[in-house]
Amino acid sequence: MSKNSYDTIRTLLASTKLDELQQGLKLVRSEISRIGSDESKPLFEILSTIFYIDPWDHPELMPILDEAISLVVGFGEWVIPFLVKNLDTTDIKAQFAVAQALGRIGSDAIKPLMAEYESSVDPAFRSFILYTLGKIKSPKIIQAAYIAIESAQSDDFELRDTATRAIGKFAESIPPSHLSEELHREFIEKLHTNLADTNPGIRAKAIRSLGKLAKYGHLNNPEREKLKGLCNLIMGPDDNYERDRAYVVRKEAAEALKYV
Repeated sequence: MSKNSYDTIRTLLASTKLDELQQGLKLVRSEISRIGSDESKPLFEILSTIFYIDPWDHPELMPILDEAISLVVGFGEWVIPFLVKNLDTTDIKAQFAVAQALGRIGSDAIKPLMAEYESSVDPAFRSFILYTLGKIKSPKIIQAAYIAIESAQSDDFELRDTATRAIGKFAESIPPSHLSEELHREFIEKLHTNLADTNPGIRAKAIRSLGKLAKYGHLNNPEREKLKGLCNLIMGPDDNYERDRAYVVRKEAAEALKYV
């Protein structure tokens, strides 16, 4: 890619004007077709600047962001370590875009994300890695099950919250026949434990994830009956007894009840 082409694309993709961004992406697609995705690392660096677009401030640019993510995913496996590295950024907008890209890449991103989780001691970063793993729709996500189980017991609120949600997200992708008895038991035990959490957000995610275990065939009949009883207790009419006083928890219990 010539320096002039590089500079033109960089300038266009630094804009907040829809037509200029569209023109920049068109040039990127043309350049990828010319040189191939394996030689597109300079284009990745430019494209990743679009991840900083704020969709709240510029909702009209959401299609641009989505197309940029699709182009990055199309680069192939070589882009995974660069995306994982960019996941550790202080800009939440870029983090969400990178998480979406890694989720679309799928199972090839699982082990690099797990390795990054293991090498980090920052609960906030570990939490976002778990969030990203939850975006991956593949049975191979079972490889990361122990991370969710471990994190669901964390003293850190954010990590515990994300892990409680992640168990339910993993249940969407793991066929019941792939889940060992041990993992099955651990998932249920951790979710039942977190139903007693002092934070209503975590309790809500625990009952939601239990509902997903039921929805996707991970609960046997006695477990489904137990969940049904729990949902009815949470939704009960009397604040002085078992009813959960947090509306968000009762709302998730009502949703979970549909699957038992």
